[in-house]
Amino acid sequence: MIFNNFQFLIIVLLSPLVQGLIKKLKALGQGRVGAGIFQPYLDLLRLFRKGMVISKTASRVFHAAPFVVFLSTLAACALVPVISANAKIFGLGDVIALFYTLALGRFFLVLAGLDAGTAFGGEGSSREAMIAILVEPMIMLAVFTAAVAGRSTSAAQLASNPHIYSSPAYVLAFCAFYVALIAETGRIPVDNPDTHLELTMIHEGMVLEYSGGYLALLEWAHWMKQMLLFTLAADLFFPFGTGMDPARAFILYSVKMAVLGAALALTETSRAKLRIFQLPSLLGGAFVLALLSIISVIALQR
Repeated sequence: MIFNNFQFLIIVLLSPLVQGLIKKLKALGQGRVGAGIFQPYLDLLRLFRKGMVISKTASRVFHAAPFVVFLSTLAACALVPVISANAKIFGLGDVIALFYTLALGRFFLVLAGLDAGTAFGGEGSSREAMIAILVEPMIMLAVFTAAVAGRSTSAAQLASNPHIYSSPAYVLAFCAFYVALIAETGRIPVDNPDTHLELTMIHEGMVLEYSGGYLALLEWAHWMKQMLLFTLAADLFFPFGTGMDPARAFILYSVKMAVLGAALALTETSRAKLRIFQLPSLLGGAFVLALLSIISVIALQR
């Protein structure tokens, strides 16, 4: 079915809706009404219609970064099963290729934060690089836990074999992956996506000099990455539903996204943002969980 090769468009089109749902749940958890769940779509339209103010010191890297970040995230979305694991496009890469494709976008975004020549952009870029060093080994170990059990690094094959997930090690792996998801999407307690206080922001610091269409592409890519990680978590740790008919699979997928979004909103409303020098303790603890999970899986298979 040709639709299977284009199911990543579900992530592209619905990622602003997931972001709107998370913000709405956060507002309700804080006793506020908040904006509607479709507000991110309106924000994108507003940004695309606006002009851009660009620093005189910006080079071609600054102009190229929004497109590289958006396209690399789009390519990574194409490697993850959404409602079906039967698609030829999944043969183009596995979860390792997926994360390195995302790393390409992160690399250009860090360069763009430095390229504008502002202190806050450089500060955000340095903090993002530090977090990446701590998060990437952890998230890869969590993913390898599923890969070792499923004897494959293909997200499609892992999503279509739910019977392999019977070890308590997957609880540890999911906990580590969830912490990595929070760090990768810039959420509390690692970062605060709603702040514009220069001394605390990380992701917002890197995109501080962007405006108009460039900022719209970066925000859209960020929301796509968030939903992509939700989808990967569903494929690796809750792998059921991809073998159903498309309508039922989409309903089940929507439920998974809503549950993960609600969990993220609950985490943000119940936790305070950590100081930057406290992050290694949080991410280091999650790394230990990921390490224990893969050691347990390897030991149990012998």
